[in-house]
Amino acid sequence: MPNAVIVDAVRTASGKGKPGGGLSGVLPVDLLAQTLQALLARNDFDLALIDDVIAGCVSQTGEQALNIARTAALVAGLPESVPATSVDRQCGSSQQAAHFAAQGVIAGAYDVVIACGVESMSRVPMGASSQGEKPMAPLSRRYPEGLVGQGISAELIAARWGFSRAQLDEYSARSHQLAAEAAASGRFDRETIAITRPDGTQHTVNETVRAATTAEGLGGLRASFENPEFSARFPEIDWSITAGNSSPLTDAASAVLIMSEEKAAELGLTPRARFHSFAVTGSDPLLMLTGVIPATQKVLARSGLSIDDIDTFEVNEAFAPVPLAWAADVKADLAKVNPAGGAIALGHALGASGTRLLTTMLTNLEARGGRYGLQTMCEGGGMANATIIERLG
Repeated sequence: MPNAVIVDAVRTASGKGKPGGGLSGVLPVDLLAQTLQALLARNDFDLALIDDVIAGCVSQTGEQALNIARTAALVAGLPESVPATSVDRQCGSSQQAAHFAAQGVIAGAYDVVIACGVESMSRVPMGASSQGEKPMAPLSRRYPEGLVGQGISAELIAARWGFSRAQLDEYSARSHQLAAEAAASGRFDRETIAITRPDGTQHTVNETVRAATTAEGLGGLRASFENPEFSARFPEIDWSITAGNSSPLTDAASAVLIMSEEKAAELGLTPRARFHSFAVTGSDPLLMLTGVIPATQKVLARSGLSIDDIDTFEVNEAFAPVPLAWAADVKADLAKVNPAGGAIALGHALGASGTRLLTTMLTNLEARGGRYGLQTMCEGGGMANATIIERLG
């Protein structure tokens, strides 16, 4: 079977996902289109060779509706012969796009494919695609006690794994400190591309990173999800999840150029890594965010590797308890987890996060001279993807 390789990977700097954020004036189609243009400008080949563009996007409504992947591909100037499709696996949407792309190459269905993702949370708010509807209501027949939102799920994980508020805030401050250090050292320079705003200025800085963040400062924030109804239902909750130990609303896009190893060689392009193993799993939809644990166990079993064989991990920091519970259960070295900061600092732009984590993981592998990287992402509804890549060269 052909090897699926990563030729290049890019992401935008994060923008605050609210009006006035650095990317809030950019249409999501343009945000993704500029990201595609930047990726392709760095790699010289006939664009008509691209077999598909697969884009993750969660809120596929409003300005992100009607197959944003195809619209962005056309706006980016790709040949009309290049098709595109949009994927929704909630927070793991673009990680799933990368899985579909790489698996298509391995199966022989693709030679050249782009996996990407976008989310403009300032322009298309989270949950916008279900406003006025109750798509989850039929689940009450299976779960009569009712499911809960992700904030409550994060509280349940913190309580059941025994994490204190201080532990959550310390981990969150670490995320900002590592991201600030990585940015200052130039670690992000190769992976980050500039986005031109309608006024002609450029967005180049991760505005969700706060270098001065401390655990003590985070300790002064109030709990975001405290609710008397859930206090009665879940008396074990101490109400520790705040805006400071959660990922912020974010605008961003990211993209990865994937080829067969043979096609890359034919085109004179040098692969940076290859896809090694894949896994996706369902998990308890009440806890919802714990799927990263069985997904990691599944991908390691398929790969023949152990947790100690992995040189760097990217575990999406939807909320601080997620990577902490994951590390405790899979017995991972926390020093290898999100070594350039995670989503608490760099933001979580839903549909863009999967290929953003993949891009940063590749950067970290190259910076550390590591061989294997493992990425995993919790997803709404109780699911998770896991991916292992192997650095080449």
